[in-house]
Amino acid sequence: MSKAVAPPPVIVLVRPQLGENIGKAARAMLNFGLVEMRLVAPRDGWPNPSAGPAASGADIVLEKARVYETVADAVADCAHVYATTVRKRGVTKPVMTPEEASHEIHREEGRSAILFGPERSGLETDDVAVARTIVTVPINPEFGSLNLAQAVILVAYEWSKHVPSSAEGGVSLAQPTQEELDPPAPQEELDGMIGQLDAMLEESGYYFPPDRVPSTKRTLRTLLTKPRWSSQELRTLRGVLSALEGKKRHRNG
Repeated sequence: MSKAVAPPPVIVLVRPQLGENIGKAARAMLNFGLVEMRLVAPRDGWPNPSAGPAASGADIVLEKARVYETVADAVADCAHVYATTVRKRGVTKPVMTPEEASHEIHREEGRSAILFGPERSGLETDDVAVARTIVTVPINPEFGSLNLAQAVILVAYEWSKHVPSSAEGGVSLAQPTQEELDPPAPQEELDGMIGQLDAMLEESGYYFPPDRVPSTKRTLRTLLTKPRWSSQELRTLRGVLSALEGKKRHRNG
């Protein structure tokens, strides 16, 4: 019997200050399939008119957001609580990277909550004391300031990397669509294009002085064989050369 899929973690913003940052955090969450946001004593109240535009369409996250007076209230139903901080708060707790924490969130049964502190100062010692684990990232010791949404997206991305497929009961995430590259053209087509260009250059007097011709031709071939030309690209370029050649004939005729 397969193990039940752990529910997605709750993102808890503790005393967030700016509505714009709440909106940006919601956008970061939804990018990676997280929709449950909880707000602890937001400075400017809730709802905040500045959050919507900053969320850039992540309205479902803002609509579902719930407000609590204390951190303890916000995580009361969660079995695992993680506090994100880059500072030592004098609290002895296990410390994990976002990647390590994401593995644990997927392994453990029950709901997890991840705490993010206010923009100016981060989580206070009493906030961290509620958590069981600290999550932090290696960061420049001379500049350890992360924007709230940046911190959220770091953690959300690491969580998303280990999400089971929708068929397995997880969240359906998809790699952005990429166009299939055309296969590389056969050597015969590439040689045909180089030969056409070579003939045009010969006729135009490009190859000069005579003692440099072999070297110049080698350099040109090296340049033209570096890209991974497709047949369509070669046809396009040969069409350009033919047009130039035809224009020259018309001018000289």
